[in-house]
Amino acid sequence: MTQIGTITGRVRLTERNPHLSGEEMLASLVPPPQFDEASFDSYRADDEHPSQAEAKDQLTAFAVGAEPAKRGLFSRRPKTAPMKPGVYLDGGFGVGKTHLLAAVFNALPARRKYFGSFIEYTALVGALGYRNTVDLLKGSALLCIDEFELDDPGDTMVMTRLLGELVSSGTRLAATSNTPPNALGEGRFAAQDFLREIHAMADSFETIRIDGVDFRQRSLDGTAVVLGDDEYDEALDAVGTTVSDDAFDELLSHLAHVHPSRYIRLVDDVDAVGLRDVRQITDQSEALRFVAFVDRVYDAQIPIRATGTALNDVFSADMLAGGYRKKYLRAVSRLNASTHS
Repeated sequence: MTQIGTITGRVRLTERNPHLSGEEMLASLVPPPQFDEASFDSYRADDEHPSQAEAKDQLTAFAVGAEPAKRGLFSRRPKTAPMKPGVYLDGGFGVGKTHLLAAVFNALPARRKYFGSFIEYTALVGALGYRNTVDLLKGSALLCIDEFELDDPGDTMVMTRLLGELVSSGTRLAATSNTPPNALGEGRFAAQDFLREIHAMADSFETIRIDGVDFRQRSLDGTAVVLGDDEYDEALDAVGTTVSDDAFDELLSHLAHVHPSRYIRLVDDVDAVGLRDVRQITDQSEALRFVAFVDRVYDAQIPIRATGTALNDVFSADMLAGGYRKKYLRAVSRLNASTHS
C-alpha cells in the first residue's frame, strides 16, 4: 500500500486474489450489513403502490408461521389460504424487495437459516459439491435467495434439484427477482428445453408482486457523477482512509480471473472504489462480471468515484435491449446511487 499525501492509503483491487473455503462461504450467508436491522416496521411502503403494503402483510404472515401448502399448480392464492413452502417477490429494481427478504430472515426465529445471492449458492455447490451442499443446508428452517437469476442451463438444473430436496425436508424458501419464476431464463438460453425444470421450481413458490418506482432514483438526477483527474484524487482522499484506485480496463480483466462469489472479498476494508477511464462495455461476459461486482460493492455500501464515461452509460444500447436488460438496469441504478453517496 502506498500513501497519497497524509490522508489516504491506496490499494489496487487488481492485486488482490481472494480465496474462500466452502465453510467460509456458508458462514457468509447472511444479509448484507445495511440490512442487519431490516424489519417489516422499517419498510416504508409507497402509498401510491398498494402492492407494497400488501406484500409486507403477506410476508409478515409467512415469517411468523404460515404453514406450507401441499404442492400444486403455481398460482396466486388468497391471503387466508395456506401458503406454499416458498414466497417469491417479483418486481422491478429499487422497490425494496431485498429489504423485505432480509426482514423475513430477521423475523424468523430459527437458529439455522441462510441468506445469499443466487450466485453465492451456485458457488457453494461448485466449492463443496452438490451432495455436500445439500447435506449442509438440509434441516435449515429458511433459505433466502436474493436476485434469483438463471443465466445458463446448468444453473437451472442445479438450483431446481437443490431447492426440491430442501423443500422436501421442510426448508422454507424466500426469493427475489425481476422475473416471475415460470419465466426465468427467457431471452438467455433455450428456455423451452428446460420448461419442466423451471415449472417444477415455480410450483414451490407463492408469487407476491411488488410494484413501484426505484427508490434510488427518487432523489437523484439520473446521471452518475463523472470526475476530472484532479477532482478524482481529491474525491478519493475525502472519502476514507483506505480506497481502491484501478484503471477500468485492468479491473475488468482481473474480474475474469476471480470467481464472482469472491468479489465481496476484493473490496474488504475499502472505504471507496476508484475507477479511472471508464468506457462503455460491449462484451457480454465482461458486462455480466461487472454487474456481479457492482452488486457486491452496493451491498457493502461502498461509494464509487470515477473518471471517463458516466457509469450510467457503461452498458451499450444493444445490451440494454437484450435478455439481460433488467439486470443491467438494476446495475445502472446502483452505480448511479454509488457515485452520489
